[in-house]
Amino acid sequence: MLFDLTNEQASFKQSIEQFAREVVAPRAAAIDESGEFPADVMRAAAPQGLLGVTIPGAWGGAGRDYLSYALALEAIATASATVAVSLSVTNSLVAELIAHAGREEQRDRWLRRLASGASIGAFALSEPDAGTDAANQKTTAVKSSGGYRITGRKVWVANAEAAAVVIVFASTRPGFRGEGVTAFLVPMDAPGITRTARADSLGVRGLGCMDLELDIHVGDDHVLGEVDRGFGLAMWALQGGRVAIAAQALGIGQAALGEAIAHAGQREQFGQPIANYQAIQWMIADMATELDAARLLTWKAAAARDLQQDCAFEASMAKLAAAEAGHKAADKAMQILASAGYRRGSVVERLFRDVRATEIYQGTSEAQRMIIAARVLADA
Repeated sequence: MLFDLTNEQASFKQSIEQFAREVVAPRAAAIDESGEFPADVMRAAAPQGLLGVTIPGAWGGAGRDYLSYALALEAIATASATVAVSLSVTNSLVAELIAHAGREEQRDRWLRRLASGASIGAFALSEPDAGTDAANQKTTAVKSSGGYRITGRKVWVANAEAAAVVIVFASTRPGFRGEGVTAFLVPMDAPGITRTARADSLGVRGLGCMDLELDIHVGDDHVLGEVDRGFGLAMWALQGGRVAIAAQALGIGQAALGEAIAHAGQREQFGQPIANYQAIQWMIADMATELDAARLLTWKAAAARDLQQDCAFEASMAKLAAAEAGHKAADKAMQILASAGYRRGSVVERLFRDVRATEIYQGTSEAQRMIIAARVLADA
């Protein structure tokens, strides 16, 4: 193997693969069918070190490196895309951001709870008019009696159904876009938060996505980081989040490849397994090659996350490559399984629906291309 894992990384990977097989996989179809948030699986994930993966042990986390985190999420995603992305939100977008920018009292209050599974985290950045254009925040935070009054609406807030804490981004200097956004650490039981269920989604069902209507008052001690510097924090968190989503996409794609290989070895046409036909072999070869190439980019991005403050370029490359490789793998698996895959309730049908989201959330593939192109052109 070109890149050898350390004994600790390999052992952690094996333990999470076993957890994925024995605990997550048996629940995956029911999570998808019911659309219910998998609170039981999330609780079971905590003792495995899957919550607070990269958070230092002093704050209750596992203190692992980012490659270990990516390996773990890929393993989980082979069993359930929903569980993988729910873990990534709590880890990358919430716990890591609190550890990175939080006050000591904020870290003390939340990090141990997040790492132990006692609390789930949510990340409220997206709005009806602020998706790819995330700086276009219409939610406002106005200074008021020792704190801020936050009013507005957030959409597609993953984990919101079960979350105990949410990071809310709001404009504190309207008209200044990214130069006037502040992050707030808000308990989900704060008076004035109304959760509204989202319309059902095509895939990654059970993610607990809700819209939040906000009319709340929070104290100055709820500011996360510096006032008017929240947009930079959101972008920092999304770098880690994109590495995590790349790992999720790889897991979905790897599961699709596994389904295709198993079916091709069993299904016979014209007197022999379809795996003997070149048309099938070429599809499987393309799936394996594209996934492995994206995996190396994901590992590179994970290493960059550990080594440098800014890994936006590497994270965008990883997410773009992995999301598109995963999508292609699910599409080819559907073609290989044919009618066996093109039916409600098949594993490949679920993978096909789930993987499509990886090209959309935490930055569309088009947005990743914009980030990549900007760096390449600047360096030319």
